[in-house]
Amino acid sequence: MCKNRESGFCKTIEYEVTMPRSIPEMIRGDFKCEEIAKCILGLKDIDIDAYKILVAKGPMTAEHLGELLNRERSTAYRSLQSLAGCGLVRRETRTISSGGYYYEYIALDPCKMKEMVLENIDEWYSKMKQLVVEIDKDIMK
Repeated sequence: MCKNRESGFCKTIEYEVTMPRSIPEMIRGDFKCEEIAKCILGLKDIDIDAYKILVAKGPMTAEHLGELLNRERSTAYRSLQSLAGCGLVRRETRTISSGGYYYEYIALDPCKMKEMVLENIDEWYSKMKQLVVEIDKDIMK
């Protein structure tokens, strides 16, 4: 199923992707970088869109991000929380000269994101390999 969505920043076409049930199915699949990043980091389409905007436009508030995503501030904030939770975004407090403060969100460099994805894949691979070492014994329990 294809959904065409326009936002203030970019035009995206979303495809409903069914995650593979097996490694061979995954190897044969035609997955895009965004789909792999979403799977490995546990993100949604809106989170990836938010990350791309932050990388392209630089630091901004949740309200401004919401405007660029053409979504409510609360939706942008939830995406920012997801991105911060996996380490792709950090929040900094900015002081207003007349009093008060606000939060600005800053994206991690995409090269660092790539390193994070690779580290997660390596960690998953190591865990799977450890499990397979004992598979013959465990399967007969």
